Amino acid sequence: MEKMLHSAPAHGRLPECFIFPADKLPQAKATSATVSLPIVDLSLGRDEVRRAILEAGKEIGFFQVVNHGVSLEAMQDMETVCQEFFRLPAEDKAGLYSEDTGRATRIYSSTMFDTGAEKYWRDCLRLACSFPAVGDSAAAWPDKPRRLREVVERFTVQTRGLGMEILRLLCEGLGLRPDYLEGDISGGDVVLHVNHYPPCPDPNATLGLPPHCDRNLLTLLLPSMVPGLEVAYRGDWIRVEPVPGAFVVNFGCQLEVVH
Repeated sequence: MEKMLHSAPAHGRLPECFIFPADKLPQAKATSATVSLPIVDLSLGRDEVRRAILEAGKEIGFFQVVNHGVSLEAMQDMETVCQEFFRLPAEDKAGLYSEDTGRATRIYSSTMFDTGAEKYWRDCLRLACSFPAVGDSAAAWPDKPRRLREVVERFTVQTRGLGMEILRLLCEGLGLRPDYLEGDISGGDVVLHVNHYPPCPDPNATLGLPPHCDRNLLTLLLPSMVPGLEVAYRGDWIRVEPVPGAFVVNFGCQLEVVH
């Protein structure tokens, strides 16, 4: 637990090990404009939605989805209970700490990932959920705060339903049968990464995560109150402006391979 940033005393200045050279900071190369990703409204006609998903996927690989069917209550409860988790005393979280990447449910800090001398400014709660045995997965999740298991289960069931619907729409748009991506390829665990970024004395000099591609099929990102998402686009980096109530959708590497 000593490596967890949020459990350490507040830093008056950014420790040297978190400071990245300017050429390793995407914001040094980012456009000054804040860009709204393509917005896909699932309440529109199915043909229109299919076209919008295909266009967004071909152009940038990211879009934001609205009228998605995940309840506002589930989204708000998820954010609230995760904030409550990170505010728990260290002794209530110590048993979950692990640097074992094979452990399905754990908390860890990005300080354990080095790129030479630099470390990343992020703590993370990782939760894995198997379908349809959601209840069995929940038994391994933290039992504090009291509502965490209930809230995470409801959120995960709803967001997986959204993800599967997006995949069905994508398959239809590609001329495939709607269930083409169902089964083994989408039947693994749903993995939730709850990213926590403690107050940073100099956020412009460090990174919470490295530039990366998601290795999975599809990622749904629920933006938080901490901004900073940037997307690589045509050799540049664009800062994403989240739409209230929307999920950011990212097509992962597995989807590119399948396509």
